[in-house]
Amino acid sequence: MKQQRSAHPRGRGLAMLALGFLGGRLLARTGANGADGTDGAADAPARHSRRIVHNAGEAIIAADDSSRIVLANPAAARMFGVSVQEMEGSPLARFIRAPHAMDAKPLDYFQADGRAGRRGTDYAGTGLRANGEPFAIEGSIVDTRQNGSTVYTIILRDVSERQRVQRKLARSHDQLRQLSSALQTIREEERTHIARELHDDLGQLLASLRMDLSLLTEACGGTPEALRLIGGMDSNLLTAIASLRRIATNLRPRALDEGGLYFALQGLRDDFVERHGIACDLLADENELRLDDQASTAIFRIVQEALTNIARHAHATRVTMNLYRLNGELLVTIRDDGRGIREADMEKAESLGLVGMRERVWALNGEITISADEAPGTRIDIMLPVQDHTV
Repeated sequence: MKQQRSAHPRGRGLAMLALGFLGGRLLARTGANGADGTDGAADAPARHSRRIVHNAGEAIIAADDSSRIVLANPAAARMFGVSVQEMEGSPLARFIRAPHAMDAKPLDYFQADGRAGRRGTDYAGTGLRANGEPFAIEGSIVDTRQNGSTVYTIILRDVSERQRVQRKLARSHDQLRQLSSALQTIREEERTHIARELHDDLGQLLASLRMDLSLLTEACGGTPEALRLIGGMDSNLLTAIASLRRIATNLRPRALDEGGLYFALQGLRDDFVERHGIACDLLADENELRLDDQASTAIFRIVQEALTNIARHAHATRVTMNLYRLNGELLVTIRDDGRGIREADMEKAESLGLVGMRERVWALNGEITISADEAPGTRIDIMLPVQDHTV
């Protein structure tokens, strides 16, 4: 047996006015068929409803149990490109794409799970113009009993233009994401190139200068003045070499290319503890973090940005990073015991770090949640599908 959808009222307002008009019309017909023919006072509310429905800006139609249209206002006729007279008496399937069932009721013309629009009472459907052109509609339905029969009144809205704009916005959004991903890739390639140049060229040059300085020390003898000057030069060279390594590592850690994500995260953790004095635990398995360059770089940058935000804003004393694989997905959790992030902080236009984290996650078709629900501190949960990024 076919299961019928519930006929509970959907939508009020103008629909109820339309029902009042229908009730008045039926009463008028009944009165006209009676002996006394006195229907003027009784038909006054119906005439009032008729005027309101006739002048309503929204399309309103009513159909009976056999899905035949018994009422249509001018707005509905304009929507479908026909006259009111053409609509009234026509089957509903002429103007709204019918479901497959032959005995479909008006309620069945709108998808059972097709909720749409800003209101929970809006249901999606497909309209058919006079030339057969389909277009997207939303309908709010209310049913009532009239003289033993059910009358369904539907308020319709043409949402084809809104959907076109939404599709255009979605395409623009996708293009912006693709552009953002391309820019991230280009920037990472530039970082890698500059880091390699610094390490291979400038690093070797500084190391060579230090060796030459050692030879110069032997050649100049051991005069106190010469030793003082050479010692100062050597100290400056060591500082320059340390700065060079720090800059090159920030641009692109060599451990990411030589050891993989696990060792790069270890180095990031150690540097974070040393520079900021905040305890940090890394809970991960090296074998679960054997990923290709795209995924490894994205995860490293996400964790790096999270630690940067914690150091700048959280006032935390401890951070825990947990990375593990489950059913082809990598789950990343970063928690701190700081002041906790506020909703307003996540919506700030200048929160570019959070925006960058989200873009990197979305570029890998992942999901990210940032919350401060579990006080104290902030929790970042990331889910990344990595079955196509393992090595």
